Amino acid sequence: MTDHLPFSQSVSLAEVPPHGLDVRIAPAEAVRESLAKHLGVLAVPSFAARLHVAPEGRDGLRVTGTLEASVVQVCGVTLEPFEAPVKEVVDVHFVPAGTPVPPEAEDDETYEPPDEIDNGSIDVGALAMEFLALGIDPYPRKPGAVFEPPAEDPAAASPFSALARLKGDDDA
Repeated sequence: MTDHLPFSQSVSLAEVPPHGLDVRIAPAEAVRESLAKHLGVLAVPSFAARLHVAPEGRDGLRVTGTLEASVVQVCGVTLEPFEAPVKEVVDVHFVPAGTPVPPEAEDDETYEPPDEIDNGSIDVGALAMEFLALGIDPYPRKPGAVFEPPAEDPAAASPFSALARLKGDDDA
């Protein structure tokens, strides 16, 4: 399922002890370069996730932790590259595939279904990448960058002035 992703780190349900498992993710530079291409940013200079995978319920898992990274993006105002921090809190529930939705959740518009455990394991690397992607600003703006629209002559902005320019000064 995650073969096309630049980074993957699976954790098997069977390898998670009752007290949980701490997982640290810090991809090497080559992987971060692939991540940058995958995410559509110029670079990913740093990327680290500290996750705790714990059993939840009878057959489920819960992943909690934090992700801290920095990405180089192009400012939407100045078109200059700049480094932007990304900090995300991770809290995701996993259940075995095919687990039914609780009856009380069927009519709840705010209910978010848990992720599924795929073949007895979860991909915490893909999960970390997902949170990184969610944390990237889709409209990046370099700190201090201010958009200033070009000054316009109020008379030139009138729809009648546009018609007058099309008509020309043939009336004179």
